[in-house]
Amino acid sequence: MSDLTLTKTRLFEGTWEGVLTHEGDGNIQPRIEVTHLQDKVDGVEVIENREAGHWVVRVPVPPESIADGVQTFLIRDASTGDTLESFALLSGDALSYDIRAEVMLLREELDMLKRAFRRHCLETT
Repeated sequence: MSDLTLTKTRLFEGTWEGVLTHEGDGNIQPRIEVTHLQDKVDGVEVIENREAGHWVVRVPVPPESIADGVQTFLIRDASTGDTLESFALLSGDALSYDIRAEVMLLREELDMLKRAFRRHCLETT
């Protein structure tokens, strides 16, 4: 079990960012590896912030990994192989179907509420 804890802070301008804390010896530079479809992601940065007592992890999202469907990235402690965090990108037809289904469900619920409200108004007058 890894003594590292990684917490996402944001995904901004094609870069996933998180804060990495270490429960053990805070002076040892953690080794982090990121994979997408079991291929190593290059350009991962682990930047020490001594004042705050943690590291900032920056993972660039490779443009060639952006495609239809769900693209999952695993962030692991390279020393132990433990998965610290993961993130996924969703795009394409699968996503639009989910959004359309949610909008249809919301519309149905809104129609039901409107009917119930109108019935309530008629009954109370």
